Formats: sequence, structure tokens, C-alpha cells
Amino acid sequence: MKQHRPRNFASDNNAPVCPEAWEAMQEANLHHASAYGTDPWTEKACEAIRDIFETKCEVFFAFNGTAANSLSLASLCQSYHSVICHSLAHVETDECGAPEFYSGGSKILLVEGEDGKVSPDSVEATVHRRSDLHFPKPKAVSITQSTEVGTTYTPAELRQLGAITHGLGLHLHMDGARFANALAELNCPPKDLTWKAGVDVLCLGGTKNGLAIGEAVVFFNHQLANEFEYRCKQAGQLCSKMRYLSAPWLGVLRDGAWLRHASHANACAARLEAGLREIPGAGILFPREANAVFAQLNDRIISGLYARGWEFYNFIAAGGCRLMCSWDTTEQDVDDFLADVADLTASGEDHRKSHPVLRH
Repeated sequence: MKQHRPRNFASDNNAPVCPEAWEAMQEANLHHASAYGTDPWTEKACEAIRDIFETKCEVFFAFNGTAANSLSLASLCQSYHSVICHSLAHVETDECGAPEFYSGGSKILLVEGEDGKVSPDSVEATVHRRSDLHFPKPKAVSITQSTEVGTTYTPAELRQLGAITHGLGLHLHMDGARFANALAELNCPPKDLTWKAGVDVLCLGGTKNGLAIGEAVVFFNHQLANEFEYRCKQAGQLCSKMRYLSAPWLGVLRDGAWLRHASHANACAARLEAGLREIPGAGILFPREANAVFAQLNDRIISGLYARGWEFYNFIAAGGCRLMCSWDTTEQDVDDFLADVADLTASGEDHRKSHPVLRH
């Protein structure tokens, strides 16, 4: 008997490896190769990333997003500096103090902003709030693309933010865990969302877009990449068999699969959002601009969905139910979920006692 694929809108991390990445890893596994990033797959993957951004840049591979973000921010700051980011940013809420740890103590300064975005005014206000010796000197701004609530920074917004950031003598870091989804939605060249807008370093996400493991740290400001390889080694991020981190990148980049997969995930999220808007009592909390839908559902509906086998979080970012679509989400997955929401809404079925709302 064929087992039904697990119903999962909890995270795009939960999806399997996409075929292009898997095949590239298999190709890299056929023969011996030089270790520690001196292999041909790593060299070609770095060149492929330079090609998509249409510029020379320094590229490094890390095992995960926490390391990529933390080590890149550490390269921008001294221990007495600070990093400005949104209060919902992953570097603040979900990395166990790693940015502070790897920078030797750089403080994170939080700002608010509509739809999860850092505004130029908030950056300027934070920088000018204090300039005395007793306060950690702001040195970097960290933004997330797409944001923790599924919205995107447009090229115009990024140019404005980049201008004020550099004008104040700060560096601009982008957490691009879902950069591909933002790029697919905005339909513009990658350079328009990065170095042309003033981004100094991008943590380019692969795991959430079909890779088994691995993120790429891309420095557009070459000076900031100085000796970054030593940070990677010291932090346990220098993979001895680096080709298994880099080859999958080559697989998804060489024929545009990374953007096809991101576009598909976005389209599924758009279908999900549109369907939820048709169901009485289901509210949409933020604009759907990538592959995440944040919905307001009552506890009875949430418990009923859990009881029927659906998986999703109801406490991520600003709250509500976060429904993530991935490269392998199907229209049938979306339609089945919507049908269950509609059925539970109409039936009054209550599972709250036997199936409590998930809290972790």
C-alpha cells in the first residue's frame, strides 16, 4: 500500500532534496576530489554564483544559515559595535545568540517596521539616538529578504535603505534564506536586489529551496571578505569534502532550477492565500509576497487541522498560523488543506481537548 506523503506546511526546510541538487551530488560522488574547497565543483559553483549576480564577488559555503549570518556579521563588526535589525529578524529571535557570540559581543539593536521591514528612518533614528562612548557604536544593518512575515523589499526600497546605511558609515547585510523566493516574486535581476542597491554581503539560502544542506556567503564588498576563510575554519564551517556542499548549488543554478522551484512555491502560496480569503473567519495577516502565508484561524480550527494530520506553526514571527510552501508542494496539497479548513469551519467539529495547539 502506497503511503501518503506527509502533509506539511510547517517549513520549507522539511521538504526533500530537489532532483537537480541530488543529481549534482551524485555526479560529485563518482570520483576522488581535492578536499577543503579546492575541488572543481566548488570552483564552478562559485563562478556560477558570480555569473547570476553579474559581478566579481567572494563566495564561501557554510553548513547552515545561523553560521552564514553570524560569521558574516562578525566580519562587519568589532566587539564594541552593534547591528541594527527588525525585532522579528531571525538573527535576533532564532539563532541562540550566535551573532553576538561570533562577533565577540556585538550588540543587536532592534527597530520596528511595517510588514517586517526595516525602514531608512528607523536606521537613521537609531544611529543618531546616541553617539557617546558608553553605547555600542552602530556598524551594520541586517535585513531579511524575504522577511520573516513573508514580505519583500523592492529594488527601490533597497536602494533607499542602502543609501542611508552607507551614508551613515554602516555596512548592509542581507539574510537571504529565501532570497530565491523574493527574486522570483519581484522578477528582476539578482544584482538589483543586492550589490546595485548597496548590499555588502548576502547570505544566500539553499536549504529552503531544495538543497540538502548548505548556504552561500556572498561578499560584494571584497574588503569585508578578508580572511573570512579563517572565520569559517575556526567556527567548524570548513567542510573537508566541500564538493558535497557546493555541487548541489551548481546543479540548481546551471539551468535556472533554483528560480523555477522558488516560483512554484510562491504560486502555491498565492493559491493558498486566495483560497483562505474565501473562507469565512480566516484572516490574512500580512501581504503574501513570497512562499509564506500568515493566517488568523481560531483555536478550534487549528486543533482540527492538527488532528487531521496537517503540520504548521502558530507562533512564528508575529504570530498567527504560518503556512510555508516549498518546491514540492502540490496544488492538491493546497486544495486539500483548504477543503479541511472549510469543512471544519462549517461543521463546528472541536478537537481542542484531545489535540491541543502545538507550542514548540
